[in-house]
Amino acid sequence: MAPAPSQSNTDEHWKKTTRLMFIHLGVWFFFGYVIHMFVNQLNAIKIPILGFPLGFYMAAQGSLIVFVVMLFMFARQQDKIDREFGMAEDD
Repeated sequence: MAPAPSQSNTDEHWKKTTRLMFIHLGVWFFFGYVIHMFVNQLNAIKIPILGFPLGFYMAAQGSLIVFVVMLFMFARQQDKIDREFGMAEDD
């Protein structure tokens, strides 16, 4: 059973939640903006099976796939943090 929320417990929960949020925002920024800045260099790399240039694939689908995967990962990681500190929403 997780401990009952206290002030120090709540503070630690928010530290971990904030850290998780900033990590995911960093990944989002990288795949949303930084990857697209190097699209010409990435186009020199071809995806073996499909034959598409990597820059084209990342702009068309790769970033979107990463964003969807990030949503599920964030939800799972946040639920783990919530359960660790006794703040989970039980079904």
